[in-house]
Amino acid sequence: MENYTMEGRTYRYYGQEAPLYPFGYGLSYTTFRYRDLVLSPPVLPVCANLSVSVVLENTGLRDSEEVVQLYLRWEQSSVPVPRWQLVAFRRVAVLAGREAKLFFQVLAEQRAVWAQDWRLEPGTFTLFAGGQQPGQKTRAPSEVLSARFSVTGTARPLRGC
Repeated sequence: MENYTMEGRTYRYYGQEAPLYPFGYGLSYTTFRYRDLVLSPPVLPVCANLSVSVVLENTGLRDSEEVVQLYLRWEQSSVPVPRWQLVAFRRVAVLAGREAKLFFQVLAEQRAVWAQDWRLEPGTFTLFAGGQQPGQKTRAPSEVLSARFSVTGTARPLRGC
């Protein structure tokens, strides 16, 4: 084998073709609503971590659990990257009619790209939060919220942070 790229070999690199059963695929006995996605700070230095909060509300009639998933998308990168990458997830039990405010950290190293070594690059990113992948089509309704943030500074090796 001479070509070690992942393009065309895993659903993360397939382009517009969706996988049959994406990560987090499944049904629930209730419905959930996501709201108030907050990224802090919205502009951060290249080596900084991102704080994320989102509110998950159980709008159904049954107590249930939801797997909250965070995905990151690079808007522009110097090298090929996945359409989006899972950067965090958490299973949360929420009583019927109640809500939970969740907090996550997206580490700088999760934004790193491979370009002969792991590098952090400035640019614009989109973070998705929801019960499924962005753009996923399922029978169970699930929202996916999105928000953009910017990374400033100059590109540098990950080990330089």
